Amino acid sequence: MKFDCNIKKSIKFLFCLGIFLSTFLYQNNSKIVNSLPMHDFKDGLVIEELRLTVPSEFKEVWLEAEKTIWDPWLSNQDGFLGRQLFWDKEKEEALILVSWQNKKLWKNIPLEEVTQVQEKFEQNVITSLNVKENPFQLVYEGELDKQV
Repeated sequence: MKFDCNIKKSIKFLFCLGIFLSTFLYQNNSKIVNSLPMHDFKDGLVIEELRLTVPSEFKEVWLEAEKTIWDPWLSNQDGFLGRQLFWDKEKEEALILVSWQNKKLWKNIPLEEVTQVQEKFEQNVITSLNVKENPFQLVYEGELDKQV
């Protein structure tokens, strides 16, 4: 019985030691430590990535609305560097890449302002297509950080 109790204590000790050592070694892994700050990186180029459904029959209306609504507004934003529009015929999906000088300038744009421009865009599309709702639905929204 006493022998059995010593084995349990030894197993507990080894288990705790293993957890301590793995935590300690993980904390001192320089590759991990150096990569952690990337989430707060706000000083370099960042690219906003948007994916929308754009049916083939509405592609030209989408391009025109992007040009007349979003282009003028974006060109007046601090930190805006440019954007690229792509369209995938097979998926009937658009990819919009908007380049910003840094994340701080991009994220400083008031959400209310972006919402107003989006509403203007949607109203333009609804009127142009004579439909009840915007057919260009957001599929994905993300960001890409330039790697050194």
